[in-house]
Amino acid sequence: MNSSSYSYYQDAWRRLRQNNVAMCGFYIILFFIFMATIGPFLSSWSYYETHLSLKNIPPCLEYPFGTDELGRSMFVRIWWGARISLFVGFAAATIDMVIGVFYGALCGMLGGKADELLMRVADVLYSLPHLLIVILLMVVLGSGLITILIAMTFTGWINMARITRGQIMQLRERDFVLAAKVMGASHMRILCRHLIPNTVGSIITTMTLTIPTAIFTEAFLSFLGLGVQAPVASWGTMASDGLSALRYYPWRLFFPAAFISIAMLALNLLGNGMRDAFDPRLRT
Repeated sequence: MNSSSYSYYQDAWRRLRQNNVAMCGFYIILFFIFMATIGPFLSSWSYYETHLSLKNIPPCLEYPFGTDELGRSMFVRIWWGARISLFVGFAAATIDMVIGVFYGALCGMLGGKADELLMRVADVLYSLPHLLIVILLMVVLGSGLITILIAMTFTGWINMARITRGQIMQLRERDFVLAAKVMGASHMRILCRHLIPNTVGSIITTMTLTIPTAIFTEAFLSFLGLGVQAPVASWGTMASDGLSALRYYPWRLFFPAAFISIAMLALNLLGNGMRDAFDPRLRT
């Protein structure tokens, strides 16, 4: 069937499915989400259960990922940590999308001096050192997931805003927008019914590529001790704990680091595939 027989989104999904590399990343992420949901229940061990007599056991049949310095199952903790890391990644990307799309669409629709003023405000925020903002928020609000999300999204939405603004500015002079204006449609209706729906491809692609950045940022902050605090653990905190034992118990660092790397690779592959799938120039 010719691609002209498909709608824009059907054709994008068809081309994404034909991209084996992107679909491989998609299935890896689905597997991680599935295991984060049920993985901890596949073991008889609980997340907080400690057995000092079983500490630092290397990977084996009973303990697939080994145990840590307190005798806790690394298998259970990896999948519990996946909940934290994946939640932060998807939540931060979603918040960035909502704020960025609203701000960018407003700038693109208003244009002129209002657009210049709003974008200069965004530029000032973007110039602020990210780590400094995180440290200040940790001091004021205390450590925790909410603080991490606030710190990550404080300036994380700006890239989405810029992309949305550029798309809106290209579309607002198109014939279908001018026709809507002639028919008396309000600016808000034009924005919500015509402009934003036509930028969905760019929005979804940008959001998908934002998730691995958010996961890495959370892992980096947790690695530095600025993330979630014990006994709660993410992949980043587990990697930080495993670093001191690298010489004698390498599996304690290898597994969380490997899962961070695989998740970021899979999401980047999926994001690149979605960028190609939504590119109208590649539609044949």
